[in-house]
Amino acid sequence: MNKLFLSLCCLALIHCKKNEPQSLNANLVDVLQEDKVDASIKFPSEKTISEKATSISKKIIKNGDMKIQVADINKAQSQINTFLKNNKAYIQKERFQNNDLDENLDLTIRVPHQNFDALINLFSTGVGSVLSKNVSSDDVTEEYTDVSIKLANKKIYLEKYREMLKSAKTTKDMLEIQENIRALEDEIDVSEGRLRFIDDRVNYSTLNLSLYKEKVRSSATSRIGFGSRFGDSLTEGWNSFVEFLLGIISLWPFFLLIPVVVFLWRKWRNKRKK
Repeated sequence: MNKLFLSLCCLALIHCKKNEPQSLNANLVDVLQEDKVDASIKFPSEKTISEKATSISKKIIKNGDMKIQVADINKAQSQINTFLKNNKAYIQKERFQNNDLDENLDLTIRVPHQNFDALINLFSTGVGSVLSKNVSSDDVTEEYTDVSIKLANKKIYLEKYREMLKSAKTTKDMLEIQENIRALEDEIDVSEGRLRFIDDRVNYSTLNLSLYKEKVRSSATSRIGFGSRFGDSLTEGWNSFVEFLLGIISLWPFFLLIPVVVFLWRKWRNKRKK
């Protein structure tokens, strides 16, 4: 009887050890569920976040492209610099090209959005002859609002995970929570970067301005001397000769047929004589 009692006790102990991890996992799930309930009390609800997001002002990105023909590139650039200074704008990128036919100055200008239209008008009337102009407006309010709401929710979850990390009891739970924290921090960085980019494009509009000057070839005004033009003519003549020679070389398969044709013609002629 004693042996039977001892055997039953051993079986009970083994059964309890097998069920212990499940009970611990169940307790962890209960804790997490309790934490989720508490989160709704400690942090603002998604409805509150959405109401705050709807108060975001309009986000309009303005862009423009202009090409202006001028009589003097340097004079026009000096005038443009004055316009930029008066409108708190700056040049983000500049590129100058000078060839035998024309001069081109390409500028990428960033200007405060409230001064964008005024700067366009100044360029249209006070610099030169406008060859082309294109202005566009892009409303990104919806995208900005959506990113802001998601960012606020991610920050709430991040704070909650940090609280859970303090109360984690096992190494496995700590590693899982830390991995969730790391993923959320990366997503938050991306969202914040996107919002900063939109704010920058909204606060400062972008204008691509191209100044164009056509060179007049005449004996009085041309800056290209006879020596340069003579050298250009020699170069063009040599290039034409090379292209002609290459064209002939490209016909080499047909040249191989000439001996065959001559042989067949002679053979036919001899046969006809006989």
